[in-house]
Amino acid sequence: MNYAEIKKTLASLENPIDKLDMVMELGNNLAKVPDSAVCTEIMGCASFVQICRDNNHFYGVADSAMVRGIVAVILAMVDGKNIEEIKNMDLNTEFNSLNLNFGAGRLNGIQSMISFFKNL
Repeated sequence: MNYAEIKKTLASLENPIDKLDMVMELGNNLAKVPDSAVCTEIMGCASFVQICRDNNHFYGVADSAMVRGIVAVILAMVDGKNIEEIKNMDLNTEFNSLNLNFGAGRLNGIQSMISFFKNL
C-alpha cells in the first residue's frame, strides 16, 4: 500500500482504535531487509528500531507491532524519493495530518525516526 492509499484509508476511519489497528497491520507487511542494506539504530525510541538503507530504498525493523506499523507509515512517506526530496519534506506535519493518537513515549520515537530522515 503506498502512502496516498494509507492516508486515504486512515482518513476514512473514525474510530481511533481502528486507525491504530490499521497501523499495526501495515507493520506486518514490512519488506525484508536485504543483506546489502546499511542499518542505523534509531535512538530515542522505547522499542528497538532500525532504519536500513540500500541506495535510495529504505527498510525498517522494530520489535513491537505498533512501532513496526509506524515505521511502515514513515517509510511509505519517503518511498521513491531521493535524499534531497526527503530533506525538503515536512515529515512532522505530514505525519501529524494522519491524526493518530500516540502517547508521549511513541511521539519521541516518531520524532527520532523523522530526525533520521532529515539528517540523511
